[in-house]
Amino acid sequence: MCADPGPHEPGSNPCGPASADATSFARLAGATPTQMADLARFRRMLGDWNVRINLVSAASLEAFWPRHAWDSAQLLQLEPLARVWADLGAGAGFPGLVLAILLKGKPGAQVHLIESQARRCRFLEAVVAALDLPATVRRARAESVTLKVEVVTARAVAPLTRLIGLAQPMLALGARGLFLKGRGAEAEIAEARRAWRFSLKVIESRSDPQGRILEIRGVSRGR
Repeated sequence: MCADPGPHEPGSNPCGPASADATSFARLAGATPTQMADLARFRRMLGDWNVRINLVSAASLEAFWPRHAWDSAQLLQLEPLARVWADLGAGAGFPGLVLAILLKGKPGAQVHLIESQARRCRFLEAVVAALDLPATVRRARAESVTLKVEVVTARAVAPLTRLIGLAQPMLALGARGLFLKGRGAEAEIAEARRAWRFSLKVIESRSDPQGRILEIRGVSRGR
């Protein structure tokens, strides 16, 4: 058994083997054995499809548990009561499919997976069907979709200025924005403030000390 890695260390892979990463993830995310089985199946499907349509880099797939699964799952710890989510540019399913797996079985749970590329939509639909997830795949450009959701999220989709524009229809209906960003978050925030007014809380990522989660509310056009 490896030592307790603490909340920030899964990203550094302190335990080595993938099974140890999975153990750390289960503890940090509070995932049940059933949820872990679904996540493991999702991981296998991602690996199979990745050969054909290059959803994620091979290197990042090796770090599935800390880099992808835990990075996504931490959002539920910020909004544990939210049941209806939208994931803009859902791509390979992070964070949307991970959220759907962890929300499966909860009354009222629904994750809207919004993706414009047909091949990625087919992958998302295959995982949703195989795991019987509370999720809907919507093939559309994010800016064309208006839904009443509790949380709108995105990961590696667009700079914050554009991302706020994509999410604004849902934010205007009362959604809370939780956007996963990397080390360039401060520069993106400064640029976005030139175009938008918004309330912001910057939260340190638990999967990567250099990452940030931007909690955004109250969006309006800047002057």
